[in-house]
Amino acid sequence: MAKGKGGNVVGMVESIVRPVVEELGYRLWDVRYEKEGPDWFLRVFIDKDGDMTTADCEVVSRAVDPLIDEADPIVESYFFEVSSPGLGRRLTKPEHFAAVCGEKINLRLYRADASGQKEYTGLLQRAENDCIVLETEQGEQTIALADLSFAKLCDDEDLFSNVEK
Repeated sequence: MAKGKGGNVVGMVESIVRPVVEELGYRLWDVRYEKEGPDWFLRVFIDKDGDMTTADCEVVSRAVDPLIDEADPIVESYFFEVSSPGLGRRLTKPEHFAAVCGEKINLRLYRADASGQKEYTGLLQRAENDCIVLETEQGEQTIALADLSFAKLCDDEDLFSNVEK
């Protein structure tokens, strides 16, 4: 297998871990290969119905770590992590949007749209044909996935609502 950086690593690792993750009863949410300061991190995000625990992450880590080591798709040294996508999870793929239909999301566009807006928050109505339909205070918005610079689930907004200021 050819070694590489960024997207090549992500694709290679995804193809290695997806069958194992699914065989163990989890969903592969995302794979990221990111540089933070001087260090590289290979992060595998898994999900399942119900609550995720550190034990779930450990099971997947122990199963896929030897396979990644054997394939050796990464040239530089890196830290390996398996975790849940967590609250406020990033939405980066069409299947992410399909999985959270009916939920509140926040997104930013690369460029302001025709109305001059660059950020929207609203209920995701549907995801289809490389677009999403979002119900916002301004009405229904249809947005191409290719126009998104960032999108996340807004399931963490109420965490601090009872904290006194």
